[in-house]
Amino acid sequence: MKTDPTDTGGLFVGRRPGTAPVRYRHLPERGSRARARVDATVAALLLGMMIFICLLFWGPIPAGSLWVASRVQYWTDSVSLGILVGFVVLLFVLLGGLVILRRLDETWILVRRAAGHDQRTGVMARVFAYTAIAGAIIFSIWFLLINGPGSSSFSNQ
Repeated sequence: MKTDPTDTGGLFVGRRPGTAPVRYRHLPERGSRARARVDATVAALLLGMMIFICLLFWGPIPAGSLWVASRVQYWTDSVSLGILVGFVVLLFVLLGGLVILRRLDETWILVRRAAGHDQRTGVMARVFAYTAIAGAIIFSIWFLLINGPGSSSFSNQ
């Protein structure tokens, strides 16, 4: 009797249609070493792009939406409209960035598999978490030491 959720697709009564484990007739042919190196390099470049996009989430994108909000407030002389446009711009750019990250992550999985790694999951969640930690540390240093309450003790006033 199979009751392991990994065997039954998460259900204890039977397997849902289309959730059977993938079984290949034979192992795929391995490419040459040069091809594996090229694929590994492309995977590293994709990972670098994902890190760069995630780092944009913690500074440039919010700053850009604040700038757009300030321009709208200046043009229309309406603070409420500026805030609304700023939030809408921030929402769409962040969600668009997540869509791009997801596609890069799926591509990264395929390229890693082509390079000869048994890659089944992506790296997007880990990259996002590490960049969030790095962004929090950098912001804390900036706020406490450079521009925040700690800077008043170093001013000429």
